[in-house]
Amino acid sequence: MKIDTTFLRSKVARRIFGLFVLCALLPIGALAILSFRQVTNQLTEDSQSRLRQAARAMGTAIFERLLLLESQMKLVAPAVKERGPAVQFHVTSVGENLAEPFAGMALVTGAGRAVPVFGSVQEPPALTEADRSYLASDRSLLTTRPGPDGRARIFMSRALDPEDPRRGILTAEINTTYLWDIGEESGSARITRFCVLDDFCTTNFPAAHLEKVARRITGSAVGQLEWSVGVTEYLARYSSIFLQPIFRVPKWTVILSESRDEALAAIGEFKKTFPLVVLLALWIVLLLSVSQIRRSLVPLEKLREGTGRIAKREFDARVTVTSGDEFQELAESFNFMASRLGKQFRALSTAAEIDQAVLGALDARKIVATLLTRMRDVVPCDWVCVTLVDSQVTTRARTFLRDGMPGGETGEEVAQLLPDEVRRLQEHPDSLVVAGEEFPRYLTPLARRGAFSALILPVFLKGKLSAMIALGYRGAPVHAEEDVVQARQLADQVAAALSNARLIEELEKLNLGTLQALARTIDAKSPWTAGHSERVTDFALRIGWVMGLGQKEIDLLHRGGLLHDIGKIGISPDILDKAGSLSGEELQIMRQHVRIGARILEPIAAYAEAIPIVLQHHERYDGNGYPDGVAGEAISLGARIFALADVYDALNSDRPYRSALPREQVIELIKQGSGRQFDPKVVDVFLKLIAVEDKGLASEPSRPKEARPPVPASQDS
Repeated sequence: MKIDTTFLRSKVARRIFGLFVLCALLPIGALAILSFRQVTNQLTEDSQSRLRQAARAMGTAIFERLLLLESQMKLVAPAVKERGPAVQFHVTSVGENLAEPFAGMALVTGAGRAVPVFGSVQEPPALTEADRSYLASDRSLLTTRPGPDGRARIFMSRALDPEDPRRGILTAEINTTYLWDIGEESGSARITRFCVLDDFCTTNFPAAHLEKVARRITGSAVGQLEWSVGVTEYLARYSSIFLQPIFRVPKWTVILSESRDEALAAIGEFKKTFPLVVLLALWIVLLLSVSQIRRSLVPLEKLREGTGRIAKREFDARVTVTSGDEFQELAESFNFMASRLGKQFRALSTAAEIDQAVLGALDARKIVATLLTRMRDVVPCDWVCVTLVDSQVTTRARTFLRDGMPGGETGEEVAQLLPDEVRRLQEHPDSLVVAGEEFPRYLTPLARRGAFSALILPVFLKGKLSAMIALGYRGAPVHAEEDVVQARQLADQVAAALSNARLIEELEKLNLGTLQALARTIDAKSPWTAGHSERVTDFALRIGWVMGLGQKEIDLLHRGGLLHDIGKIGISPDILDKAGSLSGEELQIMRQHVRIGARILEPIAAYAEAIPIVLQHHERYDGNGYPDGVAGEAISLGARIFALADVYDALNSDRPYRSALPREQVIELIKQGSGRQFDPKVVDVFLKLIAVEDKGLASEPSRPKEARPPVPASQDS
């Protein structure tokens, strides 16, 4: 299993890890020492207790078997008396298997001769007069003597007939294997040394041990012993069997011993397994410490990285912690904070963009379009509605509406304002929330689309209501206080933008009025050209729209058209109003009006782009025009458009030197001039416009054709 330890690069992680390990080593080490001592002491106590119980049990068992042997001899005695010792006695003649408990049995006569009863009794013990007197009381006698193998031989004697001692003594040699083989019954199977101590040990007990045991046994019936032989230590317990009242022998002392190594054999396994347990415990502590440190520090690391990402304005970054504790709550709070910061930053950024777009726009419709498109990025809502109040008639307004969803539809409707509605907005200049039946009339389009409530932000210019920004909701509005503040700030920016737009609009109206006044002044020099500049401009604008020109080019056509003949101010009325054809000198003077017009406009920077129209609107596509004889695409597009529009209006109008030509003849002359006098592309657009007009005109009688040929285009203007 691979453990991720990259988090240990942190100083805090290493410090906590070290504390974990130290806190684990100290208690585990102390526990190991205490456990070893306690286990050792406990095993020693268990061994002593086991030896004590085994010694007592063995003493009791030996005493019970001696009594059993005595009872068996009592059963044998009558049979021997009946049959006599001369006949070999069968080991099972009394219903008992005597061969197991006895090695042999004999009848010792008064002369000391041993007559076998069964088995063989070698050298039966000699009895004293005191022993014989004891046996005459119908009791049994135990005697011991060393055997050839060093082990004690045990004899049990009993008078054959206590009433007649002359009949002999029944003596049996006890089978010591039968007598001592009681370890399993007494629970002494694990005992390594066993001894029944009388005058000497009745078992093969090492002499070195026996000497130490004999010296340490006190007068008590039971006791505990410890000794060592070489490097081997022994534990022992002894228990005395009191046989004097029944068998006329001093007490037998049963001694059971066990080496300490054998007694503590279990701790050997303990010594092997306990270090493994300690190592396992340490390993578990390490794993748990690593796990807990990771659980604590990895979330902190993630939070630190998340903070760094937020510092880089990555507000969409989220921290994922699934620890189920305070770190997870902290991560959720961090994510909520990041979401709020991201929302606020995006709102501020969007508001700044809207501010820039709004303040940079000089057209009220562009301002409205920006608000309809971007307002929902600042304040969440279902609809955005902007109402512009007419600057002249304050009860008249126009409402623009857009669904809040991306790609939502935009609508525009005329709205009416009631005095009470205006007064209520004046009473709440910052914001106003309306719902249900409180919806004002100017928000009827919003209510018709399903809005239940709306947040209204009125916009005032110089104390007068100029516009309203309304955010519609299907239910009750849900927005934070900072959303309303940002929306209000944006509404204030809109107020400044609308003020600028209205100022620009007024300036444009003033400019356009000035241009129209100049055009009318120029046209007023001759009754024959009254309205000519405005008609030519109108027709040129129509051609420009069909050609797909942008608003900038259209505005340029508008200004250039109204000023295209401004140079005629410098031409004498005698030449302008001359009824006949102009002389060569007069024609040259007439042609100077384009240069005069260009010189008049040169000081005005705003009209610099219109100068090519003024200067070139009499140039021909084939290069035969004036004043410079440029041709084709070298002529500005506006001048090429005005070249056709100017001729079209001039041929359709009365002049002092001719009457207006029929419309069909004018159209035919323009067709013939395509590629020579006029740009073919402009002629094509002109013909499309004429075709559209013909479809829309009611049937009227054709204008009669003039008999005389038309005046050359160079003179018509």
